[in-house]
Amino acid sequence: MTVLAVSGKQMRYLVATFESLSFLLLKDFIKKIFKALPFDLTKNQRYDRLTERIIKKVCRPGCNSADVGCHKGEILDLFLAASPTGQHYGFEPIPELFEQLKLKYSSHSNCKIMEVALSSEEGSSTFNYVVSNPSYSGLQKRQYDRPNELDTLITVVTKRLDDVWPSDLPLHIMKIDVEGGERLVLEGGLNTLRRWKPTVIFEHGMGASDLYGSTPEQIFALFEQCGLRIFLLEHFLAEGTPLSKEQFSKEFYERRNYYFVASGASV
Repeated sequence: MTVLAVSGKQMRYLVATFESLSFLLLKDFIKKIFKALPFDLTKNQRYDRLTERIIKKVCRPGCNSADVGCHKGEILDLFLAASPTGQHYGFEPIPELFEQLKLKYSSHSNCKIMEVALSSEEGSSTFNYVVSNPSYSGLQKRQYDRPNELDTLITVVTKRLDDVWPSDLPLHIMKIDVEGGERLVLEGGLNTLRRWKPTVIFEHGMGASDLYGSTPEQIFALFEQCGLRIFLLEHFLAEGTPLSKEQFSKEFYERRNYYFVASGASV
């Protein structure tokens, strides 16, 4: 009988990995239960429901989409369901998730999955991969809600949206959820955004975006350069008024909301 010697450090890593996998399985299970409820229990659940409604409203058959921070493809699934004949791009730099996405969408010739982190420059970068909670991964380490998260640095390829999105392909809708790196995504896609003025569902919140040195004033200015205005999700659905720069900044600094939608559509 062979006995494997395991150091204390290795044992702690194995225990942490097991706890992380257990947490992720439980998280997915609870999320499925919450989704089946007819009401919202959490802010994230409310954002998910509103995002789905926005996609159904904006993404019509033939529309093309970009899912930046594709993760497990939950939003890409909604894009594909709303526009089965459109061209859909998913951007995911984490190797394990990229491989899963590539397999998941292998039968969809109109889905292109790219193993890149969209940014303001082409090249490579270190990337903080949160093994215990991959949805918190990003080019910079963000604040965590739970203690003892397990993370590690990997190297990823970075590309600009302007360089990877076909110049002759209209972009109708996109989602940006990159744990604070949204300013870099916007800076690398200004030409594409100016040209096509897509509806952009994006995350921008304290504890992540501020660690990149990003401010709501910068985000507001970038969208303004592209002819896009920022709305709260429910206000967009109700065809209400967009946020002013001061209102958007207040949402950010007072931690009122961290999910928004930008659009060039008239209201």
